[in-house]
Amino acid sequence: MARVDRDQVLDGAMTCIARVGLAKTTLDDVARAAGCARATVYRTFASKQLLLNALVEREVRRLQATVLEAAADAPTLGEAITATITTAAHALVAHEPLAFIATYEPEVFLPYLAFEKERAFYTSAAALAAPAFARFLDADNAKRLGEWVTRITLSYLCDPPEHFDVFDEQQVKALIVDFVLPGFTEPAGNDNRIRLEGITLEGIRQ
Repeated sequence: MARVDRDQVLDGAMTCIARVGLAKTTLDDVARAAGCARATVYRTFASKQLLLNALVEREVRRLQATVLEAAADAPTLGEAITATITTAAHALVAHEPLAFIATYEPEVFLPYLAFEKERAFYTSAAALAAPAFARFLDADNAKRLGEWVTRITLSYLCDPPEHFDVFDEQQVKALIVDFVLPGFTEPAGNDNRIRLEGITLEGIRQ
């Protein structure tokens, strides 16, 4: 029998969760989706919770790699922030298991976005996003910005307003110039305006 890769099992779990959700997914379902014996899944992950922990860790690392790659070539802090937000937004909505849970099992997320686990969630998210800004800021400010970027992205994804599209690069740039960059950079020149990609705030708004 061919050896079953750990990622093959995790991919099977992704398929199941995207189809029926987290609560209804069993290790037996995962085995069928992964194309392996039930015993193989149980040897790889002794419980459903251990499997889910491994799945979350893998998907978070994949998201981080995608975001950091998008921000890697940004020549300015503003462009790095914009790339981070728009890339994360696209990746999150395209993630089918996550989309199913957000739509049909939102109670899964609630403990992590509120109450006692909120602080730990945003601290972890800040550390994951911080490397995108490390070229422009010291470590503490990079983490602080990472937290704000996480809050901004999730806020606009969870409760999108009519007047703002978190997937629109130009709209995100304008938001960054108005409300984010002033807290992390000095005004450019003596005209008390922040510049992004060599464009003044007035230029972006036109």
